[in-house]
Amino acid sequence: MNSQEIRRRIFHILSGIIIVALIYFDILTPLILFIILIVGGIACLISLRYKIPVINFMLRYLDRPEDIKSFPGKGSFYYVVGVFLALVLFEKDIAMASILIMALGDSIAPFVGQYYGRIKHPLSDKKFLEGTVVGGFAAFLGALIFVNWIEALLASIAAMIAEGINIKFSGIAVNDNISMPVVAGTIIWLLRLIF
Repeated sequence: MNSQEIRRRIFHILSGIIIVALIYFDILTPLILFIILIVGGIACLISLRYKIPVINFMLRYLDRPEDIKSFPGKGSFYYVVGVFLALVLFEKDIAMASILIMALGDSIAPFVGQYYGRIKHPLSDKKFLEGTVVGGFAAFLGALIFVNWIEALLASIAAMIAEGINIKFSGIAVNDNISMPVVAGTIIWLLRLIF
């Protein structure tokens, strides 16, 4: 894992924590997130042709080189989409738990898998089971702040399974920054519906 990927993962974790804090204190609303998505989407499109000084610096510092050429800001854009969907689809506590599951699970799993992974993930040849387990545990601990332990555990497991497979919707691969919070939130919602 190179230094740029490490920066991306740390940014992923910190962004999730900050976003959840802003949601908790009712500073970040679905409307503000929608505006961020529109402005961010436009900035991504403009960045394909022109170098916007601050955005270009951030892209060079945090974005994957292959994404800069085809979809600048791809990871961040999908991250905000996942946060937005969690916030509009679920109650506030479920949304915050789901966002932390994504932020922690998706970021910590590759660190552990890269350095300590020995057992290949049964659903993905690019991932290691050790990373998924430790990422799932971190996701569980984050979710536990907002939901009960059964909800946190089952949502974390489901989200980490979703992170490990290539989910497709109408033949198009769904980014894990979208699938993880939606899957986690759906599991918690279903548990509350059933019990």
